[in-house]
Amino acid sequence: MTGIQSKRRFIVIALLCVALGGALLRQLSEPGSTARDVGTLLMLLWLPIIGNVIAWLIAKVRRPVAAEPVGFEAGSTFHPHALVELTLRASQLPSEDSLVLEGEHRCALVVDNEGFSARWIVAPGQAFRRGTAQTLQVEFLKPAIALPRFQRDAAFRMLVAESFVGDGRVLELLGHD
Repeated sequence: MTGIQSKRRFIVIALLCVALGGALLRQLSEPGSTARDVGTLLMLLWLPIIGNVIAWLIAKVRRPVAAEPVGFEAGSTFHPHALVELTLRASQLPSEDSLVLEGEHRCALVVDNEGFSARWIVAPGQAFRRGTAQTLQVEFLKPAIALPRFQRDAAFRMLVAESFVGDGRVLELLGHD
C-alpha cells in the first residue's frame, strides 16, 4: 500500500468514527437540544466518503480494458536496423553471473527518457559473459520512430523488465526499413 493510500484509509476510518460518535450523541441527547444538532452534523461526515466510493466505482466501470502489449510476432524474421556495441552489466550476485546464451532477447533501448522496443539475437553456438562489450545487430519494433533517435555514436541504456541491465552505443545504421 502506498503512502497516499494509507493516508486515505486513515481519513476514511477517522471520518466514519466521528460519524458513529455523532450517531451515538444524537441517540443519547434530548430532542431539540444543541447536543442533538451537533450529533446530526457529525453524522453527515460520512456523505463525502460515500461520494468518493461511488466516484471510484464509476471510474472503475468506465476504465477501458488495457490493450494487449504490442510486440514482435512470434517466429517473425529478424531484420536488423542498427549495429550496436552493447555491454551488459555484470551481476552483483555470483549465482546470477551466467553466460548470455544463444537466441532472441527482447528489451527496451532507452535514449534520454524515451524507450524503444527492440530485440537482438545471439547467434547459434555463440554465448558471451556479462561485462564484456559485444557487437550485435538490433531490430526495432517501430524503426520509423526509433531510428531518428539512434544515430551513429548515440549512447543508450538497455531496460529489461524494470531494471537497466546494460549500456551501449550505435556503431552504424543498417540499410533495412
